[in-house]
Amino acid sequence: MFAGLRCLAGIDILSAMSTLRAYLQLVRIPAVFTALADIALGFLLVRRGIDGAETDLVLLLTASGCLYMSGMVFNDVFDRRQDAAERPERPLPSGRITVRSAVIFGCCLIAVGLVAAALAHVNSLTVALLLTACILGYDSVLKRTPLGPPAMGTCRLLNVILGASSAGLRWTAPWHFPQIWIAASLGIYVAGVTWFARREAQQSSSRSLAGAAVLVNLGLAGLMLLAYDRFALNVSWSGAPDATYKSVALLGFIAVTINSRIVRAIINPSPSHVQAAVRLMLLSIITIDATLIFFKLGDAGVVYAGTTAALLLPAMLLGRWVYAT
Repeated sequence: MFAGLRCLAGIDILSAMSTLRAYLQLVRIPAVFTALADIALGFLLVRRGIDGAETDLVLLLTASGCLYMSGMVFNDVFDRRQDAAERPERPLPSGRITVRSAVIFGCCLIAVGLVAAALAHVNSLTVALLLTACILGYDSVLKRTPLGPPAMGTCRLLNVILGASSAGLRWTAPWHFPQIWIAASLGIYVAGVTWFARREAQQSSSRSLAGAAVLVNLGLAGLMLLAYDRFALNVSWSGAPDATYKSVALLGFIAVTINSRIVRAIINPSPSHVQAAVRLMLLSIITIDATLIFFKLGDAGVVYAGTTAALLLPAMLLGRWVYAT
């Protein structure tokens, strides 16, 4: 009898683990940490630290994480027929999660995300509503059009602004320089990554990948331009003096690493090479955000930058268990 109970308990645990893995795959859990890094960046672009604002930060991280995951859920809901042909192992076409369950889960994530944003600040709720509209617009209509990459880039822009949104009373407060420049540059970068990944499940076009690479590097160039204060865009803001050249060097190293993988994919645009490049570009968002936090705060922000960079660890560890793209 006890042996039978132990067997049933073991089966229940295996079933629960299988269900958990399916939901983690559905939300692309490794990539969620890139959204959290954006929030940390936006938050610290308008502050010198988190002392006294810990609750706001937790609420904004919750809002961003939930909205990002909802976007992944509805992406698979709208793509389920295409995935049945190209990616039958994914949670919805494989039947591990029903469409109804996915829709309910996605709606719950949106609700939690919006409530968390509202609790942080009315400006945060406004940005979160814009972000939700952009996410659903991309998933439902824009993804298969030329507006798909710009729409995804706009989602990333809004996510950074969401991080900055609880500072200041006016609606315009989070939209000032430098956060808007950094958010726009990251948006351009992500638009390029999205373009690069458009046919990642099939043989891609080298010409299309090269075009996407130009956009990726344009976004990186925007960040490096800001970080090099000799060309501070004729505005009064600049980063910490002790961090300028270190930040440029770090961004340059990240750019070289990314481009080496991009070149391999352009030369051999097979799904494996393209997907490897996309994974690297996505996870590099975390290191880019950490570098920009260091640029803003200098040596005083090393702990914040290091903590943000540490988000790479769970992203990479979980990436061995579930896919990020």
